[in-house]
This record gives sequence, C-alpha cells and structure tokens, in this order.
Amino acid sequence: MRVAQLGSGTPEVAVVAGVHGDEPCGVRAIERLLEERPTVERPVKLVVANEEALERRVRFLDEDLNRAFPGDPDAQTHEKRLAHRLTEELADCLTFSMHSTQSHGDPFAIVNGVSATARDLVPQLPVTAMVETSEFAEGRLFSEIETIEVECGLQGSETAAQNADRLTRAFLTAVGVLPGDTMRRELPVYRLTDVIEKQTADSYEVFVENFTEVEAGETFAAADGDEQIAQEAFYPVLMSPYGYRDVFGYAAEKVEVLPSQTAAD
Repeated sequence: MRVAQLGSGTPEVAVVAGVHGDEPCGVRAIERLLEERPTVERPVKLVVANEEALERRVRFLDEDLNRAFPGDPDAQTHEKRLAHRLTEELADCLTFSMHSTQSHGDPFAIVNGVSATARDLVPQLPVTAMVETSEFAEGRLFSEIETIEVECGLQGSETAAQNADRLTRAFLTAVGVLPGDTMRRELPVYRLTDVIEKQTADSYEVFVENFTEVEAGETFAAADGDEQIAQEAFYPVLMSPYGYRDVFGYAAEKVEVLPSQTAAD
C-alpha cells in the first residue's frame, strides 16, 4: 500500500485507487496529482491500495479486497490483512474510492446509504446516477469508512482514466481541498434490491442497458441461449455478460431524483 499526502496537517479527506488490481484508472489520477502537486486549501491523503495486484495486473491475489473489510491483521490472505491496514489508514477520513467496470461506460457513484454527505457531494460530481447498496455492503470499504465510490468507466479504457482524473478533482473541489466551484446536477438515485444470478454456462448475453427500466415479461439476458425473463420490472445496475463470475449484475428500484439546486440555493 502506498500512502502520500498533499498539504500539511492531519487529513480528514482521502482518495483511494487500486482497490482492484485490474482497475488502474484511479491510480493514474493520483499519480497526476502527485506530479502536479497543486496548491491545496486543506490536506488530503492519497492511497494506492493493492499494489501487489496492480503489479500483476490481476483483480486480487487471494480474495476481493472490496469484500474483505474490516480485515484482520493476522489473516492468511493478503487482501484481508491489507483491508485491516487500509481501515486503520483511512480512519476519520471522508474517502473517495475509484473503480471501473465492464458493464457501463458512463461514470456513476455508489454509496452505502444516501446520507446528508452523499446528498451534498455526489450531485457535484460528473456522474449520471447514484446507487445505494446498503443491503449489499458487507465486506466493502464503505461498510467501515464513510466512502463515496465511483465507477469511472469501462475497465482498462483511456476514457475511464480521464474520467477518474475529472471525478477526483471535482470531489476535491467539492470538499474544499482544491479551490474553485462545482456545478450541481440533477441526479437520479437507485437502490439495489436483488442479485441477478446466472447459471454455469459457456456463453452469456445481456440484452438490456444499465439504468434503463426492464419491464415484467421482458427478456434481459441468456446463458447458453437459455433466456432470462423478468418476473417484475426493475432497473439493471452493473449488468454485463462477463463482469462477474456467478451473477449478471443487480436489480434496482429508482427511488428519487435529486434536484440540480438545493432548497437553500
């Protein structure tokens, strides 16, 4: 784990990248900040988490780091030990964690719950949606640390790296680390309701778009040609043929739309 800092003092804000070793987009955003060393108005901690997995270009060594929190210093797996160190490193920090996905090209945010902090900050980021995962948060970083996760774009793409840089600077501006102003966007909010499992097969297909409502009776995916039909309407999130080993993705409900301006504005 690599830890650096911009600004003097004890940071209350942190940016994390490289939780998964096959998602380098956020690492590039952190490296650019460290190269430029911009003037900051409050200190920020910058963390590259799973350096060993990044070096090997694999998602993890022993287990998914973002399912291993709070971790254990005496664990047998690399990621569970690392999760413990990372939890200690980020204690008392509002954390911004960058990821990428095989399912959706546009950036979106993922939160444990739609807190006052999430309502304030996420609409200031260049994202297209906010997803609440409170019932599916076990073992994730934000189950232990107040965290806003972002999916920056398609895994391994140059666009995801560019988005990571843009998202990081927007977050740091919104929390007062970098000077400047942000723009609030109207933002739909979704809540995960179920996991969409997939059977063992040689080939998989997905026929729907993430964040676009699937109607009851609609065919949304197939495994070896065996069609999966929606029993009730839902919004697909993180849905892809091969993004996960044993699930297509998640079903969600749309719960609200945050306005572009707050009542105080």
